[in-house]
Amino acid sequence: MNRIWDLSAFADRTALLDEASESMTYGQLQAEGDELAKAVGGRCLAFILCRNSIGSVLGYTAFLNHGIVPVMVNSHLEETLLVNLLEAYAPEYLWLPADQAAQFPGMEKTYEARGYILLKTGFAKRYLLYEDLALLITTSGSTGSPKLVRQSYENILDNARSIAAYLRLDETERPITTLPMNYVYGLSIINSHFLVGATVLLTEKGLMQKEFWQFFREAGATSFGGVPYTYEMLFKLRFFRMDLPSLRTVTQAGGKITPELHEKFAAWAADTGRNFVVMYGAAEATSRMGYLPPEKAVEKKGSMGIPIPGGTFELLDAEGNRITEPHTTGELVYTGKNVTLGYAESGEDLIRGDERRGRLETGDMAQFDEDGYYYIVGRKKRFLKIYGNRVNLDEIDRMVKAEFQIEMASAGKDDHLYLFVTNEKTAESVREFVIGKTKLNPAAFKAVVLDEIPKNDAGKTLYSELTKYYE
Repeated sequence: MNRIWDLSAFADRTALLDEASESMTYGQLQAEGDELAKAVGGRCLAFILCRNSIGSVLGYTAFLNHGIVPVMVNSHLEETLLVNLLEAYAPEYLWLPADQAAQFPGMEKTYEARGYILLKTGFAKRYLLYEDLALLITTSGSTGSPKLVRQSYENILDNARSIAAYLRLDETERPITTLPMNYVYGLSIINSHFLVGATVLLTEKGLMQKEFWQFFREAGATSFGGVPYTYEMLFKLRFFRMDLPSLRTVTQAGGKITPELHEKFAAWAADTGRNFVVMYGAAEATSRMGYLPPEKAVEKKGSMGIPIPGGTFELLDAEGNRITEPHTTGELVYTGKNVTLGYAESGEDLIRGDERRGRLETGDMAQFDEDGYYYIVGRKKRFLKIYGNRVNLDEIDRMVKAEFQIEMASAGKDDHLYLFVTNEKTAESVREFVIGKTKLNPAAFKAVVLDEIPKNDAGKTLYSELTKYYE
């Protein structure tokens, strides 16, 4: 059906290679995908319990190319949360790792391939699906929230084409997975590289494991993507000293990287002839909305760049008027074909059509400079009033991380700002630093020491999990 990819165009090329040296050509991906789709039998809803594995990608490409609507879920999602999601959406099938089949003893096994099995769930209820609905995905990685983003076939294809264009992708690319494929950034890497016949290198290993870097070198990885936390870890790993001759490009999205880290990686890329590409996006825009051309990475430090091909940005003030003066803060609004249909919170919502009409109010506060490059300065809702003074929590995080080089997060409620750190020795110093920077009443500030800052599998801080410390 080729709703997204024409896999036959690259039939003899290697599409997937994993760390166990198992591989799959584009021709095999199409043929085995046809068989899997035949086992499903037609358009319906199916959950994929995702891993960075061949079986998982096989299910994803087969479902999208044959009109089967997948719900992308992390295979490590806690079982109770998964059951709640299944009950909310009542899918007809599960496509999951064979080693997890025992979790669902009452379901019928109907097909098996590449370490994955297809289970018929037996749910009596079947929800109607909007004709252009392609997939459902969470906004925040591995949470069990029933709130999902509804993406269309046009959303996915248009965004993949834009990404392939601005990154200048071709069939010689060999990206390695550093992000889960149930997260839109990780999924966008697969989507865009499959358009050009590249080889995706699949691994479940993390950056902190020597096996990851061994596979990286042996397989000749040319690129990887990371969230801000990834780059904090890479800097601690002395990444700049690593011998990675095949590496061409590193990309960053999933939140704002500190200007200090941006500057370090941009300088490294310039010095070594690599590309460092900062990007901006959201699940609600399929994946990407903006990017900073690599040749501007040093000059425009701290910027997330310009709109992707086919997209536009504008800034609106508090009254909804368009901002035309540089260096003026307003809410960032994006327009493009990759703006998704809307949200779903239960199976009843799957029949709903396009509710956004190509326009997304991002909730991010931004400015642009004289050259039209955009800078995120905070979240619309990441502000507190401290004794009548408006405090930007994203700016607090940035200042503390730059000063102390530590992992932390700020949160709270009006007149009470909590500074969450993981090192008891620095807690009071952080508190005094923030008091000094804001010059506000010290009674409003409290440092809290945690074993770790809660994050989702995209590396973003889960601020909702911090509320129990102050509510």
